[in-house]
Amino acid sequence: MAEQDKLTPVEWEMMEAVWSLGGSPSVRDVLEYAFPNGEKAYTTVQTVMNTLERKGFLGRKKTGMVNFYTPVRSRDEMEREEMSSIVSRIFGGSKPALASSLLSLDGLELEEIEQIKEILARREKELKEDPE
Repeated sequence: MAEQDKLTPVEWEMMEAVWSLGGSPSVRDVLEYAFPNGEKAYTTVQTVMNTLERKGFLGRKKTGMVNFYTPVRSRDEMEREEMSSIVSRIFGGSKPALASSLLSLDGLELEEIEQIKEILARREKELKEDPE
């Protein structure tokens, strides 16, 4: 994944808002949804959304004086690409090393371990039923 294909933390914030809002939100919609207490200025949100459009993450359609943005890629697609990059860069491509690192994090609760085991069991069943 090229640097151009990656989202910065603030770009993730904006994309999360766009995905959550659905449809084709405007800059104002994203601002009010993601930063209801004025944590970011309108111009900041506008600049980031224009950058996302330039990088190919958002499509833009102008209606009157207002730009409306639609995501080009789904959140799931972006998550998979980002995780693949992390596994490759940090763990040398080893998914077991990633899992070991996650399971070694401080604060991991027994309930979370049970949830992880359920996810693994479902995935194992899927792979056994359809090995391709």
